[in-house]
Parts: sequence; C-alpha cells; structure tokens
Amino acid sequence: PQHDPRTGIIHSDLFLEHDTGYGHPESPLRYKVIVETLRSAAFADRLEWLAPRPADRDDLLRCHFGAYVELVRRDILGGAQFLNTGDTSVGPRSWDAAVYAAGGACVAVDSVVARTVQNAFCVVRPPGHHATPGRGMGFCVFNNAAIAARHAQQRHGIGKVLIADWDVHHGNGTQDAFYEDDSVFFFSTHQWPWYPGTGARDETGYGRGLGTTMNRPFPAGAGRQEIFSAFADEFLDAARQFKPELVLISAGFDSRHGDPLGGFQLEDEDFADLTRLLLDLADACAEG
Repeated sequence: PQHDPRTGIIHSDLFLEHDTGYGHPESPLRYKVIVETLRSAAFADRLEWLAPRPADRDDLLRCHFGAYVELVRRDILGGAQFLNTGDTSVGPRSWDAAVYAAGGACVAVDSVVARTVQNAFCVVRPPGHHATPGRGMGFCVFNNAAIAARHAQQRHGIGKVLIADWDVHHGNGTQDAFYEDDSVFFFSTHQWPWYPGTGARDETGYGRGLGTTMNRPFPAGAGRQEIFSAFADEFLDAARQFKPELVLISAGFDSRHGDPLGGFQLEDEDFADLTRLLLDLADACAEG
C-alpha cells in the first residue's frame, strides 16, 4: 500500500451528455456539481482523476442478456426518448454514457486491485442499480455495480464481493443479478413501500444464494437511528462472516433529507459515517 493513500475519481464530461429531458431529477447538473465540489475540496490534492473506458460486449454480457444490450443500442441510436422496457429516459448520447459508466466502474476496480489508488469513487451517469439482466428501469440502463463485481471476479480472480446499497430505493436489479449466487453478498436499506416495490425482509436469496441477500426496508421518515443501526449491527456481523475480498457501494444519496423523490432523513455526516464503516470493513476483510 502507498504511504500517501489516494482516492481515484472516475469522471468524464461525456456524462454531461446523457440527456434525460427538461426537469428530470437525474440531471447533468448532478455530475457538474459533484465534480466542481471535489475539485475545490480541502482534500483535492489526495484525489487521482481517472478516465473511464467503454465497457465492451463481454463486460455487459456478464450481467445482461444479449437481447437486452441490442435493444438498448437500437432504441438509443434510433432516437428513442425512453427505453422500450419502461420508464428510463434516454437521449442521443446515452449509449456512450451508459457504456462508459459501466466501464468506469471496471476502471475503478482495476485501479484499486492494482493499488494505484487506495479506493475509488465513480462520478458516472446513468446510474445502474435498477437495471436487471433483461430490463432498464428507473434512471438505469446497465447495472454498473453488478458489472464491476463480475469484472473483479472474472478478470482479477476475486472470489467474494460485497455490494452495499444505501439508496432510498431498493436495488432490485443488483438483487436479481446475484439472487442465486453465493459469491456476491447484496445488502440494501431502502424506503418501503416505495419504488420499485421489491426488497422485503424475507427476500434473502435462493438456492446456493440463500442467505447472501439482506434487505432492511424502513418507512418514510427513517433516518440515522434506523439506517446506521441496520448497517452497524445486523449487516456488519453478516458481512464479517461472509469475508468479502472486495467491497462495492451503490452510493445513492437520495436517502438524504430534503430529496424530492424520497422520505429518508440522513444527513451528510451520516453518509460519512456509513462510508467509514465500509472502509473499516474493507480494511478488516479485503486488504482495504
């Protein structure tokens, strides 16, 4: 490990060109504000700015059906404003943005495994956790976190991967990808009942994957007491028993108080504490 631990920031102005349409909550401004804030942050000198690469067909097919990948390409390049699978807004550059978002997550894994950075944060659009193997949903086209997990396993020989998801919505696509797989542990806190309607406590995996999915749904109004406790108590015990070799976060910040699409009450400090908890877990189980 380096003496000067650096955090990789995966970014590209291409992500500004994923046009979701006027007034859409998942807007290019999200990317712009995050990048500008990081560049002027007190810790800016400890950031390593990294360019994404496009995910190739093999990357995408590790988590998505070939027919779905072709549908996405056909819809977007044909000028569609929504994917045929439902409610996902797209624009003329959304194919490029989506493959670079997924590929960017793979670059993050490569950089962390190679130890060129200690850890990494992906400032990418579109997001991914609602994208199932065969369907785009919500704001999501390809499942960036799931693709990163499979990339780690198949390119780097990592065995067990943990994905923690603190978005206000349940990561149904990530759950679907690994529901019968005991090599990936998926943990989600989320508002319930809420979009997309999945993520009950009794959804715990199936077959070989039984016990490696953990859902903690909470009603609107839940905040630090409920969510941090779920992470610090039940989740941490299960995660230590699982012994992940890589820790990934689906870091949706719509569980923050004041978000227009959610009813959770987390504060900025709560996200910092959740991040520290997962960094400590990675240090304890996954060599950081």
